[in-house]
Amino acid sequence: MITSARWRHTATALAALALALISAAAPAAAAAPPNGAATSPASQYRELPEPPPAEQARSELDELVVEAPHSMDGYTREKFPHWIRQYGTCDTREAVLARDGQDVVQDDQCRAVSGTWTSPYDGKVFTDAKALDIDHLVPLAASWRSGADTWTTDKRKQFANDLTHSQLVAVSAASNRAKADKGPDAWRPPLRSYWCTYSRAWTDIKHIYGLSVTEPEKSALTEMLDTCFTE
Repeated sequence: MITSARWRHTATALAALALALISAAAPAAAAAPPNGAATSPASQYRELPEPPPAEQARSELDELVVEAPHSMDGYTREKFPHWIRQYGTCDTREAVLARDGQDVVQDDQCRAVSGTWTSPYDGKVFTDAKALDIDHLVPLAASWRSGADTWTTDKRKQFANDLTHSQLVAVSAASNRAKADKGPDAWRPPLRSYWCTYSRAWTDIKHIYGLSVTEPEKSALTEMLDTCFTE
């Protein structure tokens, strides 16, 4: 008969053996980069969402309600909570910087400490994330004027942090501030070759969120969509 003490000794030995076998089978952990920085695996980040083809965008544009802009009474950016935590320690801004850049290295707080970014609005290249803004392609104020004034705070938060659609893009601070909250009838990317993508994305975002357009805005979008076929 196995005594209690002998049983405990045998169980302990078996447990130690099992732990050793598990440890041997597990892959070795990758060595951590120096200074706590890490190059994030591409699989963690979404690719920049591609807006629909021009023909689909034209159809979506035809479906948008055309009306005068809503009043800006009551508008504040605080009614569109951002930036929110997306995963780990990464907020929306850092997620977009990681997605839109090349060879982006982040510190242990998910802040981009190096990388290369090309601003699609003006073609300028940057190696300092501080020189970049994350643009709401359809600006928050523009969304307010076209229907977001009636939304819940949760829906406005979703809109302001949308990584699923073509709503957020890392651009030069200068181009973002020149754009401000203007629509396509008042501002267009300096890089004309981006007009096709920009108009497709703008139209699709408005369609997805059920936002309206003005007559001048629709005319400008139609003209910009034409470049998809002529350039």
